[in-house]
Amino acid sequence: MGKLAVRALRAVLVVVLAGTVFVQALTVWVLVSGSDPEDGSLPLTAMRVITVLGMVSAQVALVSVWRLVAMVRRGTVFSHAAFRYVDAVIGAIVAAALLWFAVTALNAPGQRDDPGVTVIMGGIGVAILGVALIVLVLRMLLAQAVARDVEAAQMQAELDEVI
Repeated sequence: MGKLAVRALRAVLVVVLAGTVFVQALTVWVLVSGSDPEDGSLPLTAMRVITVLGMVSAQVALVSVWRLVAMVRRGTVFSHAAFRYVDAVIGAIVAAALLWFAVTALNAPGQRDDPGVTVIMGGIGVAILGVALIVLVLRMLLAQAVARDVEAAQMQAELDEVI
């Protein structure tokens, strides 16, 4: 991975992380300060809590990707240590999908006249779960690469002994 690509990705990760922290701070401030224009009605309060939790899941994914990029730069990504970060990304995506389903459920009663919105929102949740499945498949490819790397190292060690 080139230095320019790593720097660009890290810049994007920093901007997105800063944005999520900003949104979290504003949302928590509205929740705890009592300056809620809706007077803390249950659906709006629940939506704000879900927003804060959604930002946490995004932050977990961002930090995990940052760590994986660092491993790529060091050439250590094909190791068992990478699995915890990939698993964290998968968990964050699944958490985001579950939070989206919660938003869909909270929004559904207001969509009785147009249930298509709820169906579309449910479809978006399924698509988010699909992204988690794609990352899971990529995790399996990483596992194969790590296994092959270990096997190649063992073969090299055996060859070194013979020579």
